[in-house]
Amino acid sequence: MTDILQSTLPFDHTNPRNLPGVQPLDPSDWIHVDDAFSGQMGERERLLRDYRSDVIALDDRARPAADELLRVLLDYLAQRDEYRVSSGTVVRPDGKTVSIDVDDPMGTLTCLVQNDFCILQKQGDEHVLTGACLCFPASWSLPDKFMRPLGSIHEPIDSYDENIAKRVQRLFDGLQVDRPLWRFNVLTYDVPTLHLPQTRSLERSEEERSQDRFLRSERQTLVKLPDTQAVIFGIHTFVLRKPA
Repeated sequence: MTDILQSTLPFDHTNPRNLPGVQPLDPSDWIHVDDAFSGQMGERERLLRDYRSDVIALDDRARPAADELLRVLLDYLAQRDEYRVSSGTVVRPDGKTVSIDVDDPMGTLTCLVQNDFCILQKQGDEHVLTGACLCFPASWSLPDKFMRPLGSIHEPIDSYDENIAKRVQRLFDGLQVDRPLWRFNVLTYDVPTLHLPQTRSLERSEEERSQDRFLRSERQTLVKLPDTQAVIFGIHTFVLRKPA
């Protein structure tokens, strides 16, 4: 299989911010289309077809949020020159026509953009992962994290301590509908595989990581939906060859 890679990143990955590392996002810059679009979309469709239970999850209580997310995304794409949106179909930048299936909002979302989307809703004191289309996980699994709260989701990450957990929860609580946020991370891997739920990167030594051939970075966005008030965590995955 041919590696699915980008040639560049749309941000300076050499200057990361301390956790949680968020900054304001221009709402018009929510969704990106890059040079790996066709390859990534083909892989998303394959995963949805062959491994749906691994990449799609939706609690019944999150269905209104999923429906709203699809509506919001379609309205957004209708303003983009790269897309053609009609009442029942979307023509993507690669020329493929996608049917809008309102009975399967998460499956439809998967086939429209390179972004993965996680739906997080406040239950008690924390936001809980109540739905997702997650084709390109990096060292975590949707079946393992579904219906778990933020603090529990981040358990394997050493730097995500109790202090950071409280700060992130306050950030989610304070997120405004018209003020989305974004951040990025940077990891290295020994393979360019996009669907990588295994925890191999977290378990390897620094010496092993130094031999990695691929840089993997996620452009992560936080958007609050106006009606359901759900927080949408978007993930656009970039994989590049590390410079020699």
